[in-house]
Amino acid sequence: MQYLLDTNICVFFLRGKMQLDKIIIQKGLGNCFISELTVFELKYGAQNSDNPEESHQAVNNFIKGLTIIPIFGVVEKYAEMKVFLRRKGTPMHDEFDLIIGLTALVNELVLVTDNVKDFRYIPDLVIENWFVRE
Repeated sequence: MQYLLDTNICVFFLRGKMQLDKIIIQKGLGNCFISELTVFELKYGAQNSDNPEESHQAVNNFIKGLTIIPIFGVVEKYAEMKVFLRRKGTPMHDEFDLIIGLTALVNELVLVTDNVKDFRYIPDLVIENWFVRE
């Protein structure tokens, strides 16, 4: 299987709350991807942190080994799904989550997220949560 890591999973790892590196080794580095939007969100978080320079370095080190999937390939599916969800009465209010979820769907990847409920209205999206609460 191949996986798209949602931003919250990456943040858990960067904050030391998750041993994502060990899971990635187990799953295979070549099977784990992130969206361009996750990079946007991680960089925003780094800039907004108490130590932006150190946080940017941590983000850069983290994304260095991962394949980053561009979002342009989901433009058509985004428009289609946004209208579908709105008409169904279940719109997603977080545009980034919608695009990240559709990036997983279009690229036939399992979305790895702790925010399972945020993606529940995207039909056919396969989701896993690797974060274990203690």
